[in-house]
Amino acid sequence: MSGRMFRLLRADEIECRVQRVTDKGFSVLLYKDARCDMNILDETVGAMGWQRSHSRENANCTVSIWDQEKSQWISKEDTGTESNTEAQKGLASDSFKRACVNWGIGRELYSAPFIWISPFQGELLQSGQKYKVSPRLKLSVSEIEYGENNAICKLTIVDNTGAVRFQKGASNLKQSKSSPETGIKLVTPEQAKEIAEMCVVLFGMDKWQRMLWKSTGYQSPQEIRAENYQEIKERLQKRLNEQST
Repeated sequence: MSGRMFRLLRADEIECRVQRVTDKGFSVLLYKDARCDMNILDETVGAMGWQRSHSRENANCTVSIWDQEKSQWISKEDTGTESNTEAQKGLASDSFKRACVNWGIGRELYSAPFIWISPFQGELLQSGQKYKVSPRLKLSVSEIEYGENNAICKLTIVDNTGAVRFQKGASNLKQSKSSPETGIKLVTPEQAKEIAEMCVVLFGMDKWQRMLWKSTGYQSPQEIRAENYQEIKERLQKRLNEQST
């Protein structure tokens, strides 16, 4: 065994976890789950080419891979922490994932940028002085690319409506962009967010995307043509004004 043994993670293998929440927004952590580790181990060395063992009541995990050249098992070990739900199961899973990082699986996630997301209307729930993110909001990685030393150079995170919530490495982030299929100029991410927030206030978290399509003919704010942006904004603002009177 020599060099990098395991491939880099695909976008669909990376999970998003809310880490810290304030009244201004929330930070997000990228991580992989134990199933991802098992799948990559099976894919790379075969189901019979690796094994795991636990010690110290699941606090430590050792992942061993069979080295055909040396005719022996090569092992790497790490320790984990308990989860907030199932302590022992979470501890075993965490120590396994950390041991797999020792083998290089998902190590590139340590190069992730600081991810801060500004909330749309209704996404933050307040309890006393504390805030939490609405369970209705789901985030996922839609695109990821790696550069020098396997560091993340491009990253896009979207929510369960398809709206872009975080982007790194896109040179046209602040500018209107054109649809690659038609060349038509589209709204900027900031304008799309503004339209989405207005729709959430008008129609609620559950219905806003369907009502956007019904009201404008666009299935998502990102698809709105730049030439139609002002008209749609004024129409929504008028409805907001009527709703508040």
